[in-house]
Amino acid sequence: MILVADSGSSKTDWLLSIPGEPNKAFKSAGLNPYFLTEKEIGKILQDQVPDMIALAADITEIYFFGAGCSSPDRHEIVSNAISGLFPDAYVSVDSDLLASAYATCGHEKGICCVLGTGSNISFFDGEDIHDGQHGLGYVLGDEGSGTWFGKALVTDYLYGNMPDDIAAKFKKTYHLHKEDVIKNVYQKARANSYLASFSKFLSEIRETPYAQAMLHKGLLEFVDTNIKSYPQYNKFKCHFVGSIAYVFADELKAICEQNDVHVGKIIRQPIVDLLEFIIKRG
Repeated sequence: MILVADSGSSKTDWLLSIPGEPNKAFKSAGLNPYFLTEKEIGKILQDQVPDMIALAADITEIYFFGAGCSSPDRHEIVSNAISGLFPDAYVSVDSDLLASAYATCGHEKGICCVLGTGSNISFFDGEDIHDGQHGLGYVLGDEGSGTWFGKALVTDYLYGNMPDDIAAKFKKTYHLHKEDVIKNVYQKARANSYLASFSKFLSEIRETPYAQAMLHKGLLEFVDTNIKSYPQYNKFKCHFVGSIAYVFADELKAICEQNDVHVGKIIRQPIVDLLEFIIKRG
């Protein structure tokens, strides 16, 4: 049996291919090795997907693609954690960007963008990804991501820059206090996921001028900073993966069209297409 994982900073989708049976899906928290140790990753898996671990003896191959898995030392953290729970399986660890490229580009050249909790981009040459100068994380980058929008909403609210009716709705939804925000952002783990959790509020106020202006600013910043950094960005299809890209696809398409970006696939979760690609690849 082959097990594939696509992990962002907020959640991990797992899909198990069982010969002669329907695929079996599992979910766990995000397993970003920049924020979690090997021991913490192992404990999350034991606590959240025990039914999956119970099948360890039958799983022969595991392909893990995750945020934060772009360097060998981060690969090792995740690989060791998984191998400790699945000792008989072959384990491969790579970046979430490669997973997105496999799921959207297949074997064709293209630009692949991630717009979920965080944001990132790469050029796929049909076989492998070419990292650029992006993926700086939520403190320095993550333009157009859930974290970017969540941070913008929270700061607007705390600074009193939201329209009164929207601020009242935000207050009723989150009962937010400055002290709680400071504690969650500066003293607790997963600050990026915490901030990104507020981005879903944008979908509730989507039609308002305030939300549209924020969406335009964040998505345009992603296009200008990331996509346009590739000199021939308008020569290839540009694919998008992630909840922000999927939920706000109309706004994203409009901004891309205005900037000569040729949109290809927009998918929320690459896991199904990813598993299919890996099985076909053999």
